[in-house]
Amino acid sequence: MSSPPLETADSSPSTKPPQAQIKNQTGSSTTLDAAAIAAKLSELKTSSKGLTSLEAKDRLAKDGPNAIQAHEESRWKKLLGYFWGPIPWMIEIAAVISFLRADWPDFFVIAGLLLYNAAIGFWQDNKAANALAALKKGLALKASVCRDGVWASIDATELVPGDVVTVAAGEIVPADLLLIDGKYLSVDQAALTGESLPVSKKIGDGAYSGSIARQGSMIGVAVATGNNTFFGRTAKLVASAGSKSHAEQAVLRIGDFLIILAAALAVVLVGAQLWHDLAYHGVWHWSEAGGIAQFVLVLLVASVPVAMPAVMSVTMALGALALSRQKAIVSRLSAIEELAGVDVLCSDKTGTLTQNKLTLQAPIPFGTAKADDLVIAAALATQKESTDAIDLAVLKALPDNNPLGSYKPVDFIPFDPVNKKTVGIVQDAAGHKIRYAKGAPQVIATLCGMKEEPTGANDNTPTAEYFGKVSELASHGTRSLGVAVSQDDGATWTLLGLLPMLDPPRPDAAATIAQAKKLGLSVKMVTGDDVAIGSEIAHQLGLGEHLLKASDIFSADMNPNKIPVDAARAVEVADGFGRVFPEHKFEIVKALQELGHIVAMTGDGVNDAPALKQADCGVAVSGATDAARSAAALVLTAPGLSTIVNAIVEARAIFERITSYIYYRIAMTIDIMFLVVAAYLVFGFQPLTAIMIVVLALLDDIPIMTIAYDNVVTSPEPVRWNMHRIISFSSIMGIASLAESFGLLLLGVGWMHTPWLMDIVPLTTAHLQTMIFLQLAAGGHLLLFVVRTRNTIFRRPYPSRPLFLAVVGTQIVAVLLCVFGILVPALPWIMIGVVWAYALIWMVIIDAVKIISNSQIKRREKNSLKLVQPIAHS
Repeated sequence: MSSPPLETADSSPSTKPPQAQIKNQTGSSTTLDAAAIAAKLSELKTSSKGLTSLEAKDRLAKDGPNAIQAHEESRWKKLLGYFWGPIPWMIEIAAVISFLRADWPDFFVIAGLLLYNAAIGFWQDNKAANALAALKKGLALKASVCRDGVWASIDATELVPGDVVTVAAGEIVPADLLLIDGKYLSVDQAALTGESLPVSKKIGDGAYSGSIARQGSMIGVAVATGNNTFFGRTAKLVASAGSKSHAEQAVLRIGDFLIILAAALAVVLVGAQLWHDLAYHGVWHWSEAGGIAQFVLVLLVASVPVAMPAVMSVTMALGALALSRQKAIVSRLSAIEELAGVDVLCSDKTGTLTQNKLTLQAPIPFGTAKADDLVIAAALATQKESTDAIDLAVLKALPDNNPLGSYKPVDFIPFDPVNKKTVGIVQDAAGHKIRYAKGAPQVIATLCGMKEEPTGANDNTPTAEYFGKVSELASHGTRSLGVAVSQDDGATWTLLGLLPMLDPPRPDAAATIAQAKKLGLSVKMVTGDDVAIGSEIAHQLGLGEHLLKASDIFSADMNPNKIPVDAARAVEVADGFGRVFPEHKFEIVKALQELGHIVAMTGDGVNDAPALKQADCGVAVSGATDAARSAAALVLTAPGLSTIVNAIVEARAIFERITSYIYYRIAMTIDIMFLVVAAYLVFGFQPLTAIMIVVLALLDDIPIMTIAYDNVVTSPEPVRWNMHRIISFSSIMGIASLAESFGLLLLGVGWMHTPWLMDIVPLTTAHLQTMIFLQLAAGGHLLLFVVRTRNTIFRRPYPSRPLFLAVVGTQIVAVLLCVFGILVPALPWIMIGVVWAYALIWMVIIDAVKIISNSQIKRREKNSLKLVQPIAHS
């Protein structure tokens, strides 16, 4: 049988979710009396005998089934959405032009990459539906309901408001209920409200859909079903939650930049051709339209980062594999990039920071009693087969010699909500009957004839000491249990003392939080327990103790999608939150996101699911419910939070690798685009064919997927997409690479106009195209070696072995293509040597340009920060 509830700093009855509370006429949440229950039954047009079958049928047609109904966008519409947008449009245009010109290699490569990107995105998007499916599993399958005056078992989906149902131990509560009959019901609603202990219910209380009845049995009337229940509203939050990945936004912005650049260059190309025709021929030749289209095609293929999403996805997938070795399973690839930038970690308390297991603290004996006497007495007032959390904590704390065997159980008086205590009657070895009681401290004090009265500062009486200790424990959020003994059949009782109990922190939680702070994270506790309990745990873990009651920040009528600035600021400065319910967690995440923070939320229950999905990186801890795991982007499979710190470090390393690839990709795109335009405008020469550009994309991007294994220096602070820095630095590197490529073009043109060089090695325009192709293939990978580190290329960290070998293998393939003339005109060995020597010299030059530009960009960012800080403080 259940043990009594433990006293805390705040034992008011307002532990119910705001939207699920039954309200009296004044609007305050409370246990309803008989008159209020009768008024509620009248409002629902029902009685304690339930509904008739006809009434139930009409209400089912009106209110719908007792099930979660979420209206989401069709999957076909989602799939088509991946073919709509700036980058897909440009890829599709390039594919259409290839098709019209019958350039089948170009067409199939471009179309294949487009379909691959869409498939990856669509597969990830389908994860959202799994969260709702997992939530539905938590609903009761059957319900015992009174219809037409007869009790029957029906599908829980057929319940309607006004139905009278019975709930017994072991059953899932099928709907939001108002309890109207029965003696006692203990309900575990931790997965819904975050409360760490089962809650004792009595007539006039509410019970919530999806919670689990642990002990007792009561009858209730359904006041809400389906989406209108607390559980259903949680599911609706999950369906509506979700924020756009910063990686997606970054890719779109990079794509926009390159597309605008390509469009401008295309206009220059067409304008130059028009001017040439009109200036020299006085008329536009439509026969040349195909040639212009071919040039535009080359420019489009060069400008659109066709493989960028695919390379980023594969890179993050390889990173996800590395995280899995850290016992962290990635369910949404963008979580890796988001985790690297997280600067606020909102951590659920129960089961995440704590063990979700009550533990007996040091007993506080009174009189001549000893600590072990106190534990033994409490155990004798407990049934050995009990599964109650308090009883288990007491039994676990027994001394190793376990002296209970010397006592013979005679009788047991179980807990009830009125008496708030349990009494065990035993017989000792001498044959004497002894009564032991444990219960709420005030109840045990009354049993022992003690009465709490105002005392003076120097009052050292046992009564004052006892109640003073109770108040002190409550102020620290520690639950306490009073224990007493009676030697004379319960006529008089002697106080033995107090048993403090606490859900202790996980062993590694404090160290993990300290590491998180070193990584630049602000850690905020989020708990459904009282503020006092949260403050005590926060103190033990080294978190700040400025915890706020969530309802003091978020009002019931507040729009969760539009958090007031004052509320958001209060969330930002708080160290944590108590009395938190699902909509509060969701609002906390939204408030922080509106202030520009990248937020991670950890949790394990149904109540965490909406916030886990809304967070930039939702983390489901070990042992989480299916709903939490499905809503989260990262699922931990090992207990403890240390895995999160390891995942953050790994994510920052992955972010550095992706950033290196972005620098390289933008720079190379700028190089190729401007080279094509400049060569045409200056020499009327097309330096690359469309198939060369496609082959370059394959040679450059496929081996670079091994960048996921590269050696990098991780940032000590959260990292974000700094688009200004990315575009600025990439443009500088692109211009330097353009100088390298155009320089080779000039050398080639000069070679062809120098007779004695032509006598040594004859060079044609086809050869020159192949030289440019080889230079871009070799110089591109050398450029990657340059941009992958902010230091000089000749210092650590050096490229990893997989990346280096992949680049070497790719360059061998490129050389063989040039030597044997596969897809490109053949090139003599001597010219291959010239190109490689040229590329190596330029690698050193570009490395020097990188050092100078990084220094200038860093100085500019530092000066900008100095200008912004006084404005922010003012």
